[in-house]
Amino acid sequence: MSLSLTVSRRRAAAAALTAALLVPLSACSSDDTKKDNGGSKPSASASSTSQVNLTVLAAASLTDVFKTAGAAYEKSHPGTKLTFSFAGSQELVAQVSQGSPADVLVTADTKSMDKVKADTSAPVIIARNRLVIATGEGNPHKVGTLKDLADTKLKVVLAAPEVPAGKYSKQILDKQKVVVKPVSQEPNVRAVLSKVELGEADAGLVYKTDADSAKDKVDAVEIPDDQNAIAKYPAATLKDSKNAQAAAAFVAWLSSPEGQKILQDAGFQKP
Repeated sequence: MSLSLTVSRRRAAAAALTAALLVPLSACSSDDTKKDNGGSKPSASASSTSQVNLTVLAAASLTDVFKTAGAAYEKSHPGTKLTFSFAGSQELVAQVSQGSPADVLVTADTKSMDKVKADTSAPVIIARNRLVIATGEGNPHKVGTLKDLADTKLKVVLAAPEVPAGKYSKQILDKQKVVVKPVSQEPNVRAVLSKVELGEADAGLVYKTDADSAKDKVDAVEIPDDQNAIAKYPAATLKDSKNAQAAAAFVAWLSSPEGQKILQDAGFQKP
């Protein structure tokens, strides 16, 4: 057998062996590519590094408790980042109507939520609240009842009529036939609280949870149940959310034992 023929056969055998080894590697590469490019099982590294950013539009009276709730939620749901935007419910509804990008809406009354029902999923009540009379620390003017707010010597501040807290305030004052001439009407309940805290008002109607958040600066005068109004807080996902599944998970969590404990520890009542 000639030397050239021997060399040719060796080269042919080597080529065949190389081809045989490359076939399974190529197949594995093809399967992995399919998984990475839309297959049902994405790689662990891809899923672990993804992050969902949720924007939550929430009533101003939820400011403190939602900051606490948000921190707890992010801790138990790594990969989800919550950004809150707090304002009067009427302002939040206007933002939704104007198409502002967001994922979740939580208002301080059902009527506000109803105005954007075409833009939201079915809302769920996550908490309730009640009004109190906030006064300066030590209650220097000895305010004891709703009727005391009619005293023209008192500087009383209320939430504006279009704000849920303002609607509830008008409701209970009208029921008791108490006429109040407020020195100002504020765009949200936290602004009412601030006026009392700063001494710019002698008294104001706020939610119990607002007064509780400023115990070192204001006193809270309880209003009897038969003279009070109960505020309901509905939460819903927005239909235009780009993170619908994550948004629905957060809304559901607000009704979970963990979410409810945080809300009730802050003074909110059970749904």
